[in-house]
Amino acid sequence: KIPPLSMNPYVLTILISSLGLGTTLTFASSHWLLAWMGLEVNTLAILPLMAQHHHPRAVEATTKYFLTQATAAAMILFASTTNAWLVGEWDINNLSHPLATTMAIAALALKIGLAPVHFWLQSFEDST
Repeated sequence: KIPPLSMNPYVLTILISSLGLGTTLTFASSHWLLAWMGLEVNTLAILPLMAQHHHPRAVEATTKYFLTQATAAAMILFASTTNAWLVGEWDINNLSHPLATTMAIAALALKIGLAPVHFWLQSFEDST
């Protein structure tokens, strides 16, 4: 049984609005930095919602999620910067260099827990 939310309604409203804003920003962007910013807004909005239940497993799951998402975000930034350096464009549709494409795919796979980089997902689900 999941306990009821014990968060200030105003804070909860801001966090849920930030989730919607981050998702919209990510889907609507055509620039790598805007997409990264939307993903980070989502990550920063979901962390307090995950950690609001003051239990060691919730804190553990939040920490695992944060570290995994931060690693994937750094990989996305590195892939987009590498692509901009080698190709000269920040456009998402112009991810044409093989090195940048491989790094971006690996980062997105890590973000969503796709195999073979799904090591964090099972322990995250066990902790929540």
